[in-house]
Amino acid sequence: MESNVKRTRYKSLTVGEAKVFYREAGLSDAPVILLLHGFPTASHMFRDLIPLLADRYRLIAPDLPGFGQTMTPPRGAFDYSFDRLADVVEGFTEALSLDRYALYIFDYGAPVGLRLATRHPERVSAIISQNGNAYVEGFSDQWGPWEAYWQDASEANREACRPSLSPETIRNWQYGTGADPELLSPDGYELDIAYMARPDAEEIQLDLIRDYRTNVALYPEFQSYFREHRPPLLATWGRHDPAFIPSGAEAYKRDLPDAEVHLLDAGHFALETHAEEIATLIRDFLGRVLSKGDRGAQTLSA
Repeated sequence: MESNVKRTRYKSLTVGEAKVFYREAGLSDAPVILLLHGFPTASHMFRDLIPLLADRYRLIAPDLPGFGQTMTPPRGAFDYSFDRLADVVEGFTEALSLDRYALYIFDYGAPVGLRLATRHPERVSAIISQNGNAYVEGFSDQWGPWEAYWQDASEANREACRPSLSPETIRNWQYGTGADPELLSPDGYELDIAYMARPDAEEIQLDLIRDYRTNVALYPEFQSYFREHRPPLLATWGRHDPAFIPSGAEAYKRDLPDAEVHLLDAGHFALETHAEEIATLIRDFLGRVLSKGDRGAQTLSA
């Protein structure tokens, strides 16, 4: 029974124009953790974490539109924006009748998940932010080409962002910076590189890079949500992240004084090297902060 519950299952669900691929493990009546991946990856980034938590939680990890195995219409027939990504994930949660869940937000998953939280604060039992930014303090000094593109959508500025999508950047900068090379499996970054090589993948990602400015504009709204609704928050942050620096993790404490911040000796993709440490932190955190009703009726370890 236990090994069967821990086994990840691979499913898909149609939400409007999108056929959403997702991973799921755990008991159906266990408390839910909704895992939202970032750029340029997909739900496979949770492949090590899910089995470590599936004895106590129901884990659900969708691929966002434009990423991984989720199928969506081509550019021009589908709006590749963060609002639209959030719409699809919102529809996905409603199709699965997920009326209460903890959010695990990483990178692009942060503005998607926080849109859900501001729309439906009553659904969010807790937030785990793993290098998921919500404060301007969290930006490193490496965002120049993206910021220029936000200000001016010229073709030259769009092309200046294209190196962010190259195999070398994905492998060496996004995954490699700050990571122990002996612990960093090539599986994650090589799959992301393969996804990026698909037809139109780069153009979709460049559209999302342009739209990222809408996330920064929403930071005050996200922060207001924190102050008003006080969700329990755990930040598990790779301290060597070249994009989102530790100041972004510490900034949560400004609006959530009880936020718990742990800086790990890891890079941006901290789960690639520190899945066990993050799983331990999540177990401890959710075990303390979830209400009795949120804990569910049945767990294997109860």
